[in-house]
Amino acid sequence: MTELGFVAWPPAPIRTERLVLRESEARDRSAFIELFASPEVGTYIGGPRPRDELERAAPEVPGRRPGLFVVDLAGRRRPRAMIGMVTLDRRDAGRPGRVRPDARETELGYMFLPEAWGRGYAAEACAAALEWFADARPGEPVVLCTQTANDRAMRLAAKLGFTETERFEEYGAEQWFGVWTTPAMGPRQPGGPASRPCEDRSDEQRSPQL
Repeated sequence: MTELGFVAWPPAPIRTERLVLRESEARDRSAFIELFASPEVGTYIGGPRPRDELERAAPEVPGRRPGLFVVDLAGRRRPRAMIGMVTLDRRDAGRPGRVRPDARETELGYMFLPEAWGRGYAAEACAAALEWFADARPGEPVVLCTQTANDRAMRLAAKLGFTETERFEEYGAEQWFGVWTTPAMGPRQPGGPASRPCEDRSDEQRSPQL
């Protein structure tokens, strides 16, 4: 993870109609392990990691870094529980796909527990994170890369307003690469399984650090 420029971190929790996006806490450790150990979540990001390995490797507070939002269900009638995460990371300049000469664009990624799929939570959380980023870094593009075989991620990219810029072959699969533009750069549209930055088999397909 490379710092997101001069963005102050952590921001105040971001609240939507159904969700809260916030910094990671110690109580999220078990949910992080469930995310990375899930075969369903790992389908397009290199597969699940062994649970015993995760139990040993996970720090007391996983995911405590700039650019990583834990996604909670909001509500007064039940304890808030982590259902997933959204990330905004600087893309490796050596990777294929770019929208400006110096590369290093900010890349959107997300992972949600299977029980949270099919309810629109990923779209709601990603849209909120993009809106926050547009306010924090006006004029900067955000990119997203996913396998074309990941139908849910492709549909979500379109729903969020990402525009395809190219497709390329990487790590044995066709990748879709798109860009989302902030209001300062041009019009944007408002805003399942995981979509992480372009699948990379060299390191668990660039699964985020615990």
